[in-house]
Amino acid sequence: MNSKIIQITSKETLPIRHQVMWPTKPLDYVKLPNDDKGLHYGLFLDDTLISIVSLFIKDEEAQFRKFATLENYQGKGYGSLLLNEIIQVAGKKSLKRIWCNARTNKMDYYKKFGMVVTDSTFRKGGLDYVIMERIF
Repeated sequence: MNSKIIQITSKETLPIRHQVMWPTKPLDYVKLPNDDKGLHYGLFLDDTLISIVSLFIKDEEAQFRKFATLENYQGKGYGSLLLNEIIQVAGKKSLKRIWCNARTNKMDYYKKFGMVVTDSTFRKGGLDYVIMERIF
């Protein structure tokens, strides 16, 4: 199977966002007000979109949001390929920082990419989050 990462539209991210992140909520719940301003990336396995992430650049930093991989493909390194790609995109754009709102049960995953836990935490939708960042 061949994998490729390409830029996609925000609309193309919605089915995976919905299915993986908030399947019990309406589809509109996974839309972001600034989706039209983001850079959206998808990892395709052959011709099937299996992993997505959205990157929002403001000033000299980028936040990635709505990072999700279809359940059948989780734990196989596809999400890691995609995350490495957007970290490289941020680096090539000479940004100073990339960050995310990480679910607290995913902190160890993000640490593998050089991200560190900050003191900022919050709760949303019954889940605990922490802001994690990587400084370039």
